[in-house]
Amino acid sequence: MLRIIPSSDPSLADALQREFVVPDEVCLAVADILTAVRERGDRALAEFTARFDGVELAPEEGFRVSAAEVKAAYRRVEQEFLDALRHAKERIAAFHRRQLPASWFETSAEGIVGGQLVRPLDRVGIYVPGGRATYPSSVLMNALPAAVAGVREIAMVTPPARDGSVNPYTLVAAAEAGITEIYKAGGAQAVAALAFGTESIRRVDKITGPGNIYVTVAKQQVFGLVGIDMLAGPSEVVIVADGDADPAAAAADLLAQAEHDVLARAVLITPSWELAGAVREEVARQLGDHRERRGILEKALADGGLIIVTRDLEEAVGLANRYAPEHLELMVGEPLAWLGRVRHAGAVFLGGYTPVALGDYAAGPNHVLPTGGTARFTSALGVDAFLKRINVLSCDRDGFGHLAPTVAVLAEVEGLPAHAAAVLVRGARGGKEGRE
Repeated sequence: MLRIIPSSDPSLADALQREFVVPDEVCLAVADILTAVRERGDRALAEFTARFDGVELAPEEGFRVSAAEVKAAYRRVEQEFLDALRHAKERIAAFHRRQLPASWFETSAEGIVGGQLVRPLDRVGIYVPGGRATYPSSVLMNALPAAVAGVREIAMVTPPARDGSVNPYTLVAAAEAGITEIYKAGGAQAVAALAFGTESIRRVDKITGPGNIYVTVAKQQVFGLVGIDMLAGPSEVVIVADGDADPAAAAADLLAQAEHDVLARAVLITPSWELAGAVREEVARQLGDHRERRGILEKALADGGLIIVTRDLEEAVGLANRYAPEHLELMVGEPLAWLGRVRHAGAVFLGGYTPVALGDYAAGPNHVLPTGGTARFTSALGVDAFLKRINVLSCDRDGFGHLAPTVAVLAEVEGLPAHAAAVLVRGARGGKEGRE
């Protein structure tokens, strides 16, 4: 099941390779769906909802979840869930409030004022998986940063169940996050509705949230018309552990990641052969406790599970950086001492009592993270994803006179004489040089 290989093994490079290839037929199918929704709006959205979700929704009645449905959802969830949801909401919102940047302005001695205005997006769309799935945590992780950023309108789309309802846990999470605009729509057709707008759903400025391969490709294809958060691939964890790490805890965290889906990646990197063997035994033992998802776990571990034994911790952290994982656990004696060596990861979890699951639900940091090695150049979803920075410049005569000669020279070199004239004409009419 779980392979153990030394870091010197020639097959290591292939083992660490992740390639998420989208079949051509998926790209073409998504393009057709997007075109249909753009051209026929709600009628196409209803047709695709009937075809893919098995739910007949009348276009003339719209797709919006009613206030009565949300109210009924509260009666169907347990108080224990509501308490947990509100606890998680408080922590997530508090964490993201720390991310809020401020507008700023600075005046130089030459009379040049430069700065930035920070402004929230007007309207965003959040995609939340639905049908048989229940992901209230995904609602919080996408909606709360947007709310903290000051986004005025947040629309949520989620696939309906076969009876036309939306999962009550999802609805309650949306209500608790302050979302009042919820639509029964999923798949690429929901992404199209958010990007282009329909008779029922007004277009948005940005789309965030995870989904299946059709949702991901749809987000890719509408990017440019609207913004997107990222293109999410299979979930992944890398655990860097020393010889004193708890094998049971490491095994549990590998299994927790592997249960996402059969494409998930679960990797342990350690300099201890003894720990490697103990963790593999623990994984086999703990599998018996997960009968419901055992098939998914076994497939994920067989295809994407790996234990790498390195020369030392230095090499282990180096391999983790090379992998640039979505989640990185440092199950070592002095995790803070190694944190400074981490260059690439979506999120880092320090010590034996900080499993990824804490971050997935309630600790505060966002669980929407870069996958597939994209942590090399992108970051977790946060408040900044819902903000714009608008540059501001102001010059008085002295400031203009200080910059104008430089601008004129550079504009002439680039072959743009009108740019040069735009500053020279002002100098001739009373700039600093003109006064002298």
